[in-house]
Amino acid sequence: MKRNTLLIGCIADDFTGGSDAASFLRKAGLKTVLLNGVGDWEGVKALRPEAVVIALKSRSIPAELAVSQTLKAAKWLLECGAAHLYFKYCSTFDSTPKGNIGPVTDALMELTESKCTVVCPSLPVNGRTVKDGILYVNGTPLAESHMRNHPINPMTQSDISVLMAAQSRYPCFILQGNQMEWIQEELAGEKRFTMVPSYSTDADGARIAEKFGHLPLLTGGSGLLEHLGRLYGSNQCEAREPSAGQAAPKGLPRLLLAGSCSAMTRKQVETYLAQGGNAIRIEPDKLLSGMQTEKELRQAIRLADGDILLYSTADSKRVRAYQRMGSERVSALLEALMGRLAVYGRDCGYQRIVVAGGETSGAVIRELKTGAFQIGADVAPGVPELWPINQPELALVLKSGNFGDETFFLHVLAN
Repeated sequence: MKRNTLLIGCIADDFTGGSDAASFLRKAGLKTVLLNGVGDWEGVKALRPEAVVIALKSRSIPAELAVSQTLKAAKWLLECGAAHLYFKYCSTFDSTPKGNIGPVTDALMELTESKCTVVCPSLPVNGRTVKDGILYVNGTPLAESHMRNHPINPMTQSDISVLMAAQSRYPCFILQGNQMEWIQEELAGEKRFTMVPSYSTDADGARIAEKFGHLPLLTGGSGLLEHLGRLYGSNQCEAREPSAGQAAPKGLPRLLLAGSCSAMTRKQVETYLAQGGNAIRIEPDKLLSGMQTEKELRQAIRLADGDILLYSTADSKRVRAYQRMGSERVSALLEALMGRLAVYGRDCGYQRIVVAGGETSGAVIRELKTGAFQIGADVAPGVPELWPINQPELALVLKSGNFGDETFFLHVLAN
């Protein structure tokens, strides 16, 4: 394989998922570029990437739209010379019967004329593992974990084959023990199928990459990407080292924006507040009634002497109250507001912006008009610094709601 070819093209179903994927590809030593949607290949090619990640906003939209958007991205990556495709989704899957993972996987198998692929949502470093087809969160089956009470997408099934059966047109098989060695031959009579290998450790991930890395299409969480990156990179002519990336200047104040209502983001906000951090709660009911205004929030950003957190993060009781106001209405209000506040913060001189929540992160990058990013060092597993190519003075940290530990904000502020 020639040097500087596009070894892998990855499609993520939301922006923080794309950031997460790019982090692990960079960790594997591949020069990686993250795009917010399909981009201009000539501009991207000038960066000489070995991996390109396209982040979509397809996780929660109707399946037919998710399929259409993903196929467009996949065809673009293949036209740009991608040797392998990877469909990246959340490490806690999508447990609704009408979820998009199955339909998108089906469409990508058909596009690549793949007979089979793997379904590997595991991310052991963040406590997401699969054993005998059951997805665990920190050792607890998904349906028994805190994700069962997710305010938007409650996760009530732990068996991946059951989840796939409700979503996919093709059978899904759980691989147990040494089945990885012979399962593809055993299932030769199936037209197309997916396989769920056990994946609890990095050694499992390396073994899956070795056994299935030759396939034109693989699917899963971000954990497998590191092992695939090392596998594909080993075919290069030179020894490989992780790209250096940039380092954000020390001591600059941070604008923190939190829109996620996940259990972990709530703990992160609580920890930040307990340490006396400067913060403003954004309350949808007060925004709608005029008791709280965007002008007041902007003034808080402008007058802040150092770091400041603006958060709409709320507990389940508040979330239920917001839902009675209209979930889509409240979500659209908050996402648009967070995006505008990020732009205002940048224009006020904030060069480091930290965002918690996938939908919030997507809104922020849309408003900032940043379309392509180089990948910096991780501030937490799967959470890298991002450097917008068209605004290199900015350093962004965009995380999924459940990523990082309770001290995430404090850790970011200390570095």
